[in-house]
Amino acid sequence: QVQLVESGGGLVQAGGSLRLSCAASGSIFSINAMGWFRQVPGKQRELVARITSTGRTNYADSVKGRFTISRANAKNTVYLQMNSLKPEDTAVYYCNADVITATMFFNGYWGQGTQVTVSS
Repeated sequence: QVQLVESGGGLVQAGGSLRLSCAASGSIFSINAMGWFRQVPGKQRELVARITSTGRTNYADSVKGRFTISRANAKNTVYLQMNSLKPEDTAVYYCNADVITATMFFNGYWGQGTQVTVSS
């Protein structure tokens, strides 16, 4: 069993910053890519940023230059530093991890989501 626990969401004014964290725990052998997605009601979940185990990153065009994804492999943790936040960044943010379990089973796991609200 693998769990992803997110933290760091909240309410912030436009132009402000937030830092999200997501820690993976459980029966983990290794973690390949980790990422952040977001979803607003009535829309599909979309990729925000993703980082491989070697540190290669990719971002949605809408957040390039404002958000930074990083990870601490020894802690099985991924972070999302969000700066210059805009009202359109308001969403539930979900952590995702591609995990190889201790029993060599490969699967993608999701966190429970954390709300980010940016007021204008």
